[in-house]
Amino acid sequence: MSGRRGARQPARFLLAATTIAILAFLVAPIVVVLPLSLSSGELLTLPVPGYSLRWYRDFFTSDQWLLATRNSFVVGIATAVVATVLGTLGALGVFLGRFRGKALLVGLLSTPMVVPVVVTAAAVYFAFALVGLNNTLTGLVLAHTVLSVPYVLITVLATLQTFDRNLLKAAATLGAPPHVAFVRVVLPSIAPGVATGALFAFATSFDELIVALFVASPAQFTLPRQMFAGLREFLSPTIAAAAVLLIGCSLVLLALNEWVRARANARTRPATASEDRA
Repeated sequence: MSGRRGARQPARFLLAATTIAILAFLVAPIVVVLPLSLSSGELLTLPVPGYSLRWYRDFFTSDQWLLATRNSFVVGIATAVVATVLGTLGALGVFLGRFRGKALLVGLLSTPMVVPVVVTAAAVYFAFALVGLNNTLTGLVLAHTVLSVPYVLITVLATLQTFDRNLLKAAATLGAPPHVAFVRVVLPSIAPGVATGALFAFATSFDELIVALFVASPAQFTLPRQMFAGLREFLSPTIAAAAVLLIGCSLVLLALNEWVRARANARTRPATASEDRA
C-alpha cells in the first residue's frame, strides 16, 4: 500500500504543477493589465515608471468613456431582458412540444453561437439597413439579442430536463390557466437556469465588439468599441483602466452565477433529503 501511495505522489505533483502552469498562462495577460492601469506614464509600457490613479480619474471624468459605459449597461440590460424572455419561451416550447426534429430546431436556434461573429454582423448590417435600424441603440439591442438567445435557450433547456411534467398536469387539474401554471409552477423550478441565462446574455452583450462596429454609430459607442477606437487613435493607459473595470464586471457576474448555483443547490438538498427519508 505504501508503495502505491509513493508512486501516486509524483503523478499528483505533476498534475498539480501542470494545472498551475496552465492557469498562470491563462491569467498572466489579465494580471498584467492591472499595473498598466496604475501607471503614471503617458504610454502603455512595462515596467511602469510609477503608480498613479490618474487614468481612473480620466475614465470617470471623460464624457466619451462615461457615455460608452452607459450605453454598454443600457444595451446589456435590455438585451438580457429580451433574450431571457425569448430564450425561456423558446426552451419551454421545445421542451413541452411534441413534434419531430427537435434536435434540428435546437441546432438551428443555436447557430449564432457557432457562426463567426463577423458573418452575423455583416448579415445584421444589411438586414437592418433595409428597415432603418442601423446607427440606433434599438438595432444594437436586437443584434445582441440574436447572439444572446442561444445561451439562454440552452441553459433553460438543461434546467428543464429535471422538471416534472406531471406538475403542469396537476396545476391544470386544479384549474390553473397556462400562464398561472407557468408563473407559479414552472418558473420557480427553472429560476436558476433563467437567471444564469440572463447573466450569460448580459455578459455576451457587454463584451461584444464586432457587431457594434457594424451596427452602432459614434453616438452609440459601447465600452469595447470605445476601447477599440482608443487603440486605433492613441495608446492611452485609460484603456487599461477600462479593461480592469471590464474584468471587475466579469468577476461580479461570475460571483452572481455562483451565488445562483449555490441557492439552487440549497433548495434541492432539502427535497432530496426528504425523499431519502421517505
